[in-house]
Amino acid sequence: MANSASGMAINDECKLKFLELKAKRNFRFIVFKIDEKIQQVMVDKLGNPEQSYEDFTMALPPNECRYAVFDFDFVTDENCQKSKIFFIAW
Repeated sequence: MANSASGMAINDECKLKFLELKAKRNFRFIVFKIDEKIQQVMVDKLGNPEQSYEDFTMALPPNECRYAVFDFDFVTDENCQKSKIFFIAW
């Protein structure tokens, strides 16, 4: 059953893994793909917290559409450690 405005269903694992990334920082990134056969968004790849942005870009297929979230760590001008989660369409 579709649960989005587009009519595309989202697998429960997508939601669960995103909540883990957001709350527990269990992953550096999550790559999602659309499974055309079952018309559902699925988790394609998970990145360990130690992985880098370079590892993330290497996990993306060169000629296929993917959607992803990436947990970006950075230090502010005030020397505070921060983190932002970005949504990326590929």
